[in-house]
Amino acid sequence: MDIDERAGEAPRRRFVSGRTGFRRLTPGLLKVDRKAEKFSGLPAGVTVPGQLLAVLKAAAPRLGIAPRLVHALDWLFRFTQPQDWQTGGRPIVWPSALMQQEALGLSATQVKEINRRLIDCGLLTMKDSPNGKRYGLRNPKGRIVEAYGFDLSPIATRHAEFVQLAEEARAERLLMGRLRRRATIARKGVIQILETATEHGFVGNEWRSLAEDAAAIVRALKGVERPEDMEAGVASLESRQTVARERLELLLKLVESDPKQPENRPQQHNYKPSPNPEQDTVMASKDCSEAGQGASSSPPASRRLPDKAMVHGIAPDEVVRLAPRLKLYLLRPSPTWPELVDAADWLRHDLGVSKTLWGNACAAMGRELAAIALAIVSTKDPQHFTTTPGGYFHGMVAKAKAGELHLERTVWAMRAAAKPQAHNSADRARERPAR
Repeated sequence: MDIDERAGEAPRRRFVSGRTGFRRLTPGLLKVDRKAEKFSGLPAGVTVPGQLLAVLKAAAPRLGIAPRLVHALDWLFRFTQPQDWQTGGRPIVWPSALMQQEALGLSATQVKEINRRLIDCGLLTMKDSPNGKRYGLRNPKGRIVEAYGFDLSPIATRHAEFVQLAEEARAERLLMGRLRRRATIARKGVIQILETATEHGFVGNEWRSLAEDAAAIVRALKGVERPEDMEAGVASLESRQTVARERLELLLKLVESDPKQPENRPQQHNYKPSPNPEQDTVMASKDCSEAGQGASSSPPASRRLPDKAMVHGIAPDEVVRLAPRLKLYLLRPSPTWPELVDAADWLRHDLGVSKTLWGNACAAMGRELAAIALAIVSTKDPQHFTTTPGGYFHGMVAKAKAGELHLERTVWAMRAAAKPQAHNSADRARERPAR
């Protein structure tokens, strides 16, 4: 075999036969070694080593450095002394592997992995001894004479880089904070729009889709970490809020200008019609029943009624009998009208009727009839409503404003429904044998 052939085979042969005891030279280790060689003391503007560690911690999120690595580095810093960071010194520490395991609460394998990751991240390098052990020696003045172990000098040589990354991280946190506040405002704005739409009896796929889309965006934003992703999600949520608000404003204007328009008749969507139209609470018939003749408009709210006076043929104690839920808010079973109105004001909370809607009802019907209307709503089965009791009550208020609300029909239907029960009770009492 000639010389050229032997040279071609050279890369496949081992140059040494034994182990050195040193760790393998990886690209990461070579790179961080070059950083360490540039160490010449603390950077300008840094007076104590702790400032280096503080800046590193602030930059860690931008570098993708896990908290466990920062914790391990923080522990190593405790073994350095101020003179180690001065010009001519070298911040090398030599805690044993066993000490490191006990301090960090990790196994030998886990500690080795952390040390490797710190090297790969360019945060420290290793100065190996001939026998592979970590040890060091200081002179009487505390300066290191000889040391083998962890060399922390790369943290000082990369200080300017860490400062820039820390500033970027701070700016990113501020931006994310602003975006999250915008998301919260938009989320609450959508909820406000949906509540108002429900209160006014507006139903349909557009409102259901708004609620579902907004909820999905809010869930997605919880796991977002990058500002650009957060910005896109917030913009999408705000866009939906703007469109929904414009739609709501249009519907509200239409209701105010013409409450009879099909799209804006809350009653048409807010309850399930009864098989017997005679029992429908907010029937809009032009004719009055024999028992309910007379104008359907109520007396003004400012008029003072006698405590036990009849309002459209209805006494306050009868309202309590027909609507038992009022009893929870009354001090006595036979209340006056003011007491009944106050009880209705408390009952509206349970039914989801807003203070604004209650005020509109009192202005449109008078306080007494508004209380009667609310009491009627409280007697309905939850399945009766397509949306909510509050939306149904809003429909009654709209009918009252249009002069089409006839509560007398409902009260008479409720009386008729209660009579068979009374007769049956009387019949059972007569049939009960005497003792």
